[in-house]
Order: sequence, then C-alpha cells, then structure tokens
Amino acid sequence: MPDEAIDFRADILAIAAHRDDVEQTCGGTLLRMAARGLRTAILDLTRGEAGTRGTAEERAQEAKEAAGILGVGWRDALDLPDGAISNNLENRVAIVRILRQLRPRAVILPYWQARHPDHAITATLGAEACFLSGLKKIDTGTEPHRPFKIVYASLYADVRPTFIVDITPFVEQRHLALMAYRSQYANQSSGSAIFVPEEEIRERTFAEARHYGLLAGVRFGEPFVQKEVGLVDDLTLLPVQSI
Repeated sequence: MPDEAIDFRADILAIAAHRDDVEQTCGGTLLRMAARGLRTAILDLTRGEAGTRGTAEERAQEAKEAAGILGVGWRDALDLPDGAISNNLENRVAIVRILRQLRPRAVILPYWQARHPDHAITATLGAEACFLSGLKKIDTGTEPHRPFKIVYASLYADVRPTFIVDITPFVEQRHLALMAYRSQYANQSSGSAIFVPEEEIRERTFAEARHYGLLAGVRFGEPFVQKEVGLVDDLTLLPVQSI
C-alpha cells in the first residue's frame, strides 16, 4: 500500500480491482483525456497475486509499462487480497487517503454488477470511499476532498450505456497497453482453457470497441454509466444523430 506523500494531483482517477482491468475497460478514455491535457492516474486495489497466470512482481512491471503507454501521471497498488476484496472501513479509508492526496475531480469505477466478485465490490467500495473522503472527521492527516463525478466503466456489463467516449484515435495505443501484460495474454499452456488465444485478443477487443462506437456514431468507443441524470444547456448542441 502506498504510505508516502503523493506529489501529484489528478483530474481523473481510475480505480480497479486488478492490474490490467483499466486497460481493458477505459484505457482509451484515459488516453483521450491525457491528450486533452488532463492529469490521469490509476489505483489498482490488489497486486494480482491470485491470478492463474503471472506473479505479482511480473504484473507490477507490466502495469508500469502499460501506464507509460497510457500516459498516466501516477499509478500504484494497494495490498488488498486478490480474490477476496472486502468492503470494510479499513479498506475504504485506505482509498480515502489516496483520494485526498490525488484530489481528482472525476473517478472511474468498474460497473457494480460483474462476473468477478472483486470487480463488483470495487464499485461499491470505491463509491463509498469517495463519499467518506469528503468527511472532515475521517482523520487521515490530509484535507477532505470529495470527487465531483463518479462514472462506471460498463464494457463487460449487459447494460445500455449512459454515454460513449470516442477512442478512435487511440484504439491502437490502447491495445498496446493491454498487450504489455505479457504474463496474462501471451500464449502459454497455463490457463489456456480459460484465456483467449493471443491472436484473437485484438479481434475481440476491437470488435467490442467498434460495437460501442457504432452506438454513438463514431468508429471506436468505450461505454460508461452514470447514476445521476444529465444536464443539458442547449438542445442544438447535443451529439449523436437520432435518425
């Protein structure tokens, strides 16, 4: 767990259960935001030690490489148990410490319904930490800070997105970031029955991005859900053609 002061401020923080989750679900979005001059960061809650493939040490090096490709300014991991993340006060406060140091305006979380229990728990854990981070009586030695916006990366959820981010100019770079995880995605005998063959990863991930892009009238996209309603100032500037 990071225990030293963070000399970085983030506009956008993506919180995920495992190293490589962000690359799969919102890597293109982080690339687009960085290209706009926004400061991006990633907090992985576990070190991936329970994964079928690779070691925590291998995944740490791969995560560092992927972060460079994504252009994020800060990335680190807590030491929550892989496969057994709990939504408890101790873990919420651990995330609060990071939120108060990075002070992001927007936080990206995984969608709250997921096949992997860690992903679903991370959604709730992260959202509750964002709330607690604004309470001054939660003492972490740093000033309270509550992110303005929480959005949920819904790529693998069977749900209609609230909005799509156009990642067309960044889709190749996003793929490179994902493939930095050689311990996970390079062809090998370990886990071959459950992992997609390396030669199919590009086809599948690009097909998903193409699907969501088509929903929004662009070539490639990443989907998100927000729980609150949206606010519109000018109907004539609404994007995405209706008919």
